[in-house]
Amino acid sequence: MMPTTRATTEDRSAVRTLLRLWPYVRPVRARLFTAAFVAVVASCTGLVIPLVLKWMVDGPVAGRDPAGVWLGALFLLLLGVAEAVLFGIRRWLVARPLSHVEAEMRAALFRRLQRLPVSFHDRWASGQLLSRGTTDLMLVRMFLAFPLTFLLVNGVTILVGVVIMLMQDWVLGLVILGPAVPVMWTCVVFERRYAEVARRAQDQVGDLTTVVEESVLGIRIIKGFGRHRSQARAFREMSGRLRGTELRKARLLATIWGVIVTLPEVAIGAALVVGVLQVADGALSAGTLVAFLSTALALRWPVDSIGFLLAMSQEAATATERYFEVMDEEPESTGALAPGAGAAPETGLRFHDVRFRYPDAPPDSPPLLEHIDLHIRPGESMALVGATGSGKTTLTALVPRLHEVTSGRITLNGLDITAMPREELRARVAVAFEEPTLFSATVGENVLMGAADGAGGAELDRALEVAQAQFAHALPQGTGTQVGEQGLSLSGGQRQRLALARAVVGRPEFLVLDDPLSALDVHTEAAVEAALRRVLADTTALIVAHRPSTVLLADRVALLSGGRIAAVGTHQELLRTNAEYAHLMSGADAGRREDIR
Repeated sequence: MMPTTRATTEDRSAVRTLLRLWPYVRPVRARLFTAAFVAVVASCTGLVIPLVLKWMVDGPVAGRDPAGVWLGALFLLLLGVAEAVLFGIRRWLVARPLSHVEAEMRAALFRRLQRLPVSFHDRWASGQLLSRGTTDLMLVRMFLAFPLTFLLVNGVTILVGVVIMLMQDWVLGLVILGPAVPVMWTCVVFERRYAEVARRAQDQVGDLTTVVEESVLGIRIIKGFGRHRSQARAFREMSGRLRGTELRKARLLATIWGVIVTLPEVAIGAALVVGVLQVADGALSAGTLVAFLSTALALRWPVDSIGFLLAMSQEAATATERYFEVMDEEPESTGALAPGAGAAPETGLRFHDVRFRYPDAPPDSPPLLEHIDLHIRPGESMALVGATGSGKTTLTALVPRLHEVTSGRITLNGLDITAMPREELRARVAVAFEEPTLFSATVGENVLMGAADGAGGAELDRALEVAQAQFAHALPQGTGTQVGEQGLSLSGGQRQRLALARAVVGRPEFLVLDDPLSALDVHTEAAVEAALRRVLADTTALIVAHRPSTVLLADRVALLSGGRIAAVGTHQELLRTNAEYAHLMSGADAGRREDIR
């Protein structure tokens, strides 16, 4: 699992981070710029209202002209309606394009997750990835819809309003501007501190999502071992940490809000006192004071909103940073990693001095696999046997390039697998893993994932027969039955047989099976083995095996020990000549007899 906090906020600029959204925003920039312009016009329209009030107070009100008062009221009504309509147009302009931006970013994230190597998914918690595709992108959309526009709109409004107030009376204008410096200093301090807390909160949401997901997927284990209280306790502890972080955010927001609201209010109060004294001395007209104070009050919302606009911007910057942490990861190449070359004389599947160490392993640690030289001839089946933890599954994962070899090379019919596109490689190599994974789809859809597009019922029926999975036809809707999340509505043996059917349905040229019969009972295993022998006769196969019965499916056996191929031969030869192999098989045989009893 990736660590909870992966980046500090000290060395990152929120503006620079948010600018990375531009490629997604660029296609809808015309509507967004239009919406921003409309919002600026709407906000400036509201600043005309104080000027109308000045005219009314110094004109019709002072001259006791009812008709003028009604005319001024009509102007005020029209200005109010115009402002409301313009803001409505702004909302209409941004709704559709921003939902498009969010959808495009989510689709891009999903595509990237599909292309990232297995080693990435081994390191990252699924909850962290889920939160980036849901909560984080929602925060980005909210930023584009509101703070992005209104930081500009409110800035222009404040600037225009200050100019209007200075034109009305520069002394009162300077009084109003008095809190500007402490307010700006508070915003700078707030931005830095809030960014750190926002990042922590979003990472904790990802960790909490992971706990919930694991608890739901592992509900059988939790119930089976009576661990619901400990899981609930772990959830409460993580929820408590998240609550504490959110309260820290609330305290920071309350602090800046208090400063931003209090200081301008004090300035307005001071301006009111000074203005009244000027009016009493005859140095200022009552209409000018009304207009000045109305403008100052009109600027309260743009000033007061600075706090939560900055908070939303920081959360969006953190969400953008988390989003691009995934998008910046190096994906698997879709094409070849090495220049193509003509096929060498040898054919079949061959490992040439292969060495492998996990990318995140310490540089000085010994490799998991070393000096692997192995040749599986065309049409031959080879069983791979070794003690638990010897690297059998890792070795098989190198063939479809789920992991990249550290050194050496693997060839299929003489062609280096890195010299062919992954799509072509994985069309030629089919894999069945020990832990069968099914998707929330029908039985037929799960099996036909292993076939080329256009495969139909005949291929499906053949694969189900090979895997002895005809039980699928007896399900409520037959092969159209939804198997549910991870196929947990089926037994372990049923899931494994469907996974095997998925591996053989496409009649692959090369077949890699990781202990494909481990969850089957004796009689089903025998039936599957009989059908599987017919398939293996037409393909080149590498089979991870733990049972003698599975080993007997293969033409030859390779013993993996200490990260190296220790011996290669037939089952009978290795039983006679290799003590380690004989020990492994005798233990497996004893365990099998015990299972039967």
